Amino acid sequence: MIERTPSSSDVIIVGAGITGLSAAVELAERGVRTKLIDAYGPAALASGWTLAGVRQSGRHPAELPLAKLAVSLWPTLHEKLGAETGYRQHGNLRLARSEAEIETIRQLVKDQASIGLELSFLDDIKAIRAIAPALSEDVMAASFCPTDGHADPLMVAEAYLTRARALGVDICFGERVTDLVVANGRVTDVVTDKTTHAAGSVLLATGFLSNPLLAPLGIALPLRKPIVTVIQTAPCAPTLAPVLGVANADMAARQELSGRFRVTSGMEDWTGSLIEEEGKARIRPNVRSIEATIAKVARVLPMLRDLEIEKIWAGALDLTPDALPVIDFAKGIDNLVIAAGFSGHGFAIGPVTGPLAAQTLIGREPDLDISAFRLERFDTMTGAEASLTLHG
Repeated sequence: MIERTPSSSDVIIVGAGITGLSAAVELAERGVRTKLIDAYGPAALASGWTLAGVRQSGRHPAELPLAKLAVSLWPTLHEKLGAETGYRQHGNLRLARSEAEIETIRQLVKDQASIGLELSFLDDIKAIRAIAPALSEDVMAASFCPTDGHADPLMVAEAYLTRARALGVDICFGERVTDLVVANGRVTDVVTDKTTHAAGSVLLATGFLSNPLLAPLGIALPLRKPIVTVIQTAPCAPTLAPVLGVANADMAARQELSGRFRVTSGMEDWTGSLIEEEGKARIRPNVRSIEATIAKVARVLPMLRDLEIEKIWAGALDLTPDALPVIDFAKGIDNLVIAAGFSGHGFAIGPVTGPLAAQTLIGREPDLDISAFRLERFDTMTGAEASLTLHG
């Protein structure tokens, strides 16, 4: 029989991705006794699999204020956390490879410039190569947002974890949550494979793994779970400063501080399963996807063909119908907040969304308007589902 652990926390956070980690720091800084539980460890799923772009460009208008605030925080986040994050602000180029994509990029620039984002349209390969000299002649036009950038996802997770520990957050890794016990409209216990934790309030930040915990409560997030293939090369000389994306989001690329390139596919249907090896979660992409990813990236970045491959993996997305997240109380449960559905672009806004979820949970007015992220919006939603936008 699994024993019940007496309550030593006011809040239990389930999930140690960037949302859960940043929420833990926010709560602990406010003096809230916090416990963080994850089956694997920091950034074991989406937050570690991501391309790790930090962008405002291409955001839905409802998400843009979060992205703008996040971009204002990223340059000094390492000072707040007391550890390096790998953040660099070298911009984002979204490329057009056809006449149709040129019009997509042109309209993107027009729409986002009209709401105050610093974004320019480049239709001259010389101007584009002035920013990224390694690009091929197949690039016909691009948008450029100089205030976008990228970070190192594992460094970011470790920095948040270090800060959380310093603030006294109780960390429980290698412990799988199996059940949320609800009585009289409140979560009373968080059950794991090792113990049962008495719960004050609960923040569920488990991405595409959220629904198995919510289903017994009669709650379901409308999530698709497509995957993205990721290829990491061996280190090479510094070549590419900005993050690269394309008009239809079927590839993206950046060069890490280590010199390694991290390149990704677009969204693909997932028919496989999550594999656990040596205490880590993995998804295996297929050969077809790997080949297609290399071909698409090499078309605009030919040097990729000459680099050695170091690692290949796939990451699952928690994609909502409108590609916007959920940050809201679970219906009928007044001490459970869900923060999920970040749809492949939650990393960049993690330093904002975690605190927003934390503020919501403890009854404080959130720093930004999160009404667009309410769960009830799906009750009346109709029409086609959203497609993947640029990673980050």
